[in-house]
Amino acid sequence: MLSRDTLTALGGAALLLAALAACAPADEAPSASPSPSASENPCPPGALNTKTTGKLTIGTDNPAYEPWFSDNKPANGKGFESAVAYQVAQRLGYPAANVMWTRVPFNNAIAPGPKTFDMDINQFSITSERKQAVDFSSPYYLVRQTVITIKGSPIDGATTIAALKNAKLGAQVGTTSYQAITSLLKPTTKPQVFNTNDDAKKALQNGTIDGLVVDLPTAFYMTAAELSGGKIVGQLPQVGVPEQFGIVLDKGSPLTSCVSRAVDQLRQDGTLAVLEKTWLAGTGGAPELS
Repeated sequence: MLSRDTLTALGGAALLLAALAACAPADEAPSASPSPSASENPCPPGALNTKTTGKLTIGTDNPAYEPWFSDNKPANGKGFESAVAYQVAQRLGYPAANVMWTRVPFNNAIAPGPKTFDMDINQFSITSERKQAVDFSSPYYLVRQTVITIKGSPIDGATTIAALKNAKLGAQVGTTSYQAITSLLKPTTKPQVFNTNDDAKKALQNGTIDGLVVDLPTAFYMTAAELSGGKIVGQLPQVGVPEQFGIVLDKGSPLTSCVSRAVDQLRQDGTLAVLEKTWLAGTGGAPELS
């Protein structure tokens, strides 16, 4: 940051140059229009082109699941994604008092068309297909898909992908968890699709499906706190480009580069690592399916 003395000196220099230009012959005067100031901030803090002037509107689904959020209250700042959202907002110049939350179903958030939010954070994996309809920020979390079940199910004890071939599996609609079933597991029975993970958990509990595919932190939380007899079968192999979560914005949003810059800052200064350790601790050690 330039000091006041430095700015004064620069200002004086600018005035001197202007005076010299005014005294110069007409044919020596510069013909080009002055270029914008190099110091102009493309992401002015708290003054971005948002839905509501002076406010940042953040979307997420309802319900908002643990450990990404806490008590289905995105505005409380608890849970990994809530904490990340507020850190991004702060880097953009919006304190918590100037952040507004709106509920947006998962599929609606990544569908083509205008959005009701400035940005949406809801475990959206970055894919080339989705990029055709929406913008993504820089990634803020590396993802692994995981199969979970309950004690005594047909896949309880499975250790390989081949052992899941005849399983009845399910996942939330529109998710990369569902894509992992169809592209990697390829069970003989068509996988079931659910509007929410709550519906999927009920189907698993009552035996309608044998297993559910979710991301690893969600798998740990569900099996430990939400499912009676819940068990992690194993993590799916990482194939190709690592799967990563990104913040969703409207296609061509003027905020995309600003949000990405904020996420990059959080990664570079170690904030993301601290938040991951704080809210997603204990999500390692799940067996790998081969």
